[in-house]
Amino acid sequence: SSSSSSSSSSGFPESPNKDINRRVAAASVIAALALFLSTRLDFGISLKDLTAAALPYEEALSNGKPTVVEFYADWCEVCRELAPDVYKIEQQYKDKVNFVMLNVDNTKWEQELDEFGVEGIPHFAFLDRQGNEEGNVVGRLPRQYLVENVNALAAGKQSIPHARAVGQYTSAESRKVHQVTDPLSHG
Repeated sequence: SSSSSSSSSSGFPESPNKDINRRVAAASVIAALALFLSTRLDFGISLKDLTAAALPYEEALSNGKPTVVEFYADWCEVCRELAPDVYKIEQQYKDKVNFVMLNVDNTKWEQELDEFGVEGIPHFAFLDRQGNEEGNVVGRLPRQYLVENVNALAAGKQSIPHARAVGQYTSAESRKVHQVTDPLSHG
């Protein structure tokens, strides 16, 4: 009996700890899964959905409506995060405002990247009906910034409330690694 008591006394302190650790591990896995699901299930909107709903750049510039141009990349974390918000705003305003998605990995848009001074993504450029830029919002900022800017464009105002706003963003320079030449852009 002495041998069993010694093993239980030496083994005793670690068993509750092990149990707690196991519980913590399980909880963190569940939390991570819940977070993943909630980000995925926010209408399940991805950048692909946004791109599918967007207008071609040339068409947006010629239809007489103000335009929001989002410069993005598939590897841009913040772009992916904001996709559901952008989608909701787009659905709300698409009759009055064009939404265009330009992928910075596509060398076809190099000129636009220079023209709009895109250094970080997501970069939202707000253009009036004539295609003149009224300002831009870069990176992760409150959804309200986008809403108020799009609302001003939709109302035909001459200026937007947040014309130079910068939040946490991904450097557009990373595109050099990912860049692909669009085979359709020759010509």
